[in-house]
Amino acid sequence: MVSQQSADVVVIGAGIIGAACARTLSMAGHSVILLERGASAGGTSSHGEGNLLLSDKGPGDELRLSQYAADLWQDVIAQLADELGPEFPSAEYEEKGGLVVATTAAGAQPLLDFAESQRGAGVEAQPMTFAEAKELEPQINPAITAAVFYPGDAQIQPVIATEALLASARVHGATVRQGVRVTAGIHDASGRLVGVKTTKGDVHAGNVIVAAGPWSGEVAALLGSNLPVKPRRGMVLVTTRMPHQIFRKVYDGDYVGAVGSGDAALQTSSVVESTAAGTVLIGSSRQQIGFDDRLRVEVLRELSRKALRIFPFLEQASVMRSYGGFRPFMPDHLPVIGEDYRMPGLWYATGHEGAGIGLCVATANILSDSMSGLTPRLDPAPFTVGRASLADHLTPLTGGSANTTTGAAQS
Repeated sequence: MVSQQSADVVVIGAGIIGAACARTLSMAGHSVILLERGASAGGTSSHGEGNLLLSDKGPGDELRLSQYAADLWQDVIAQLADELGPEFPSAEYEEKGGLVVATTAAGAQPLLDFAESQRGAGVEAQPMTFAEAKELEPQINPAITAAVFYPGDAQIQPVIATEALLASARVHGATVRQGVRVTAGIHDASGRLVGVKTTKGDVHAGNVIVAAGPWSGEVAALLGSNLPVKPRRGMVLVTTRMPHQIFRKVYDGDYVGAVGSGDAALQTSSVVESTAAGTVLIGSSRQQIGFDDRLRVEVLRELSRKALRIFPFLEQASVMRSYGGFRPFMPDHLPVIGEDYRMPGLWYATGHEGAGIGLCVATANILSDSMSGLTPRLDPAPFTVGRASLADHLTPLTGGSANTTTGAAQS
């Protein structure tokens, strides 16, 4: 027999964004069912470095969202510890700061100018002499030409953080269902989305949130809408364990340009940091190649070469593995947070690209406040699907896709 369930809200996707949304909405008093086609944290959230960054964002809407998130994280970590107790693994939240360096003469002034613009937007960005940088990172390459320290940068273990948010959501009454694939939307006579059809029965809800990362465009299409989310692949090298010799997130200033680029071709820049376990993570790359997950040796070669510009001692390090993942890329480089003006009842929390780990808690708060009829602390207008910068990337909805009462199952 096909089962039927109902809730105030259905969240699609059990990565860190969906987990944060389920938790925050449950805490606000909504009944929540979270659906995941695979395993929790099985997609983008398990293939990142756990960055909670201010240093890579220039003045503007994404920086304001990041500052809001940074203000929330300490409280969220404390709340999770209280709710889940000492038996639950630590999310390894660490406010270790970030050191951004220039490795060429041409890169020095742009780095310092970028930091100056950030200070004007309220970011603590401290220019440093080489001697000061070496105090923070004794193994730093003496050939660096400029350095800026960002005390507000932090790191977290993304898989554990996702599982902690999900566990907290359950504590507050949410239901998490894994191995359930959404196949279509359920709409009322007016075209409003009132639930979803799944491989394990219908789920009715007043609101449906798509938080499926780089797969959000596919899910939106199943529900009768469209969203220009594309996968942008990244790769990371992981060394064997070693005594800690890198104490902060350290990266080349050209990382900022790679993050902000819309070029589909390969972009690489050096990002290096240690984990609590003693391994060193070496990134990062960005490349639009669809969902092609084949190993690309040329990318790993570029990552290795650029890492040595910052930490020459890594030439003697042993790499034990590499991994890649897909980030949800939006053409205007901003996440989508809020209701789809073309289809009432359909909400989005996606498109954060590589910043989703850090931005999840702020995204969840904005969405929960908006859905609850409250005024969000941060203006959500820049992140809505109706913003002007997305107008050329959206397709009008047809009457048929939005006015069916049952939807049509798709594989």
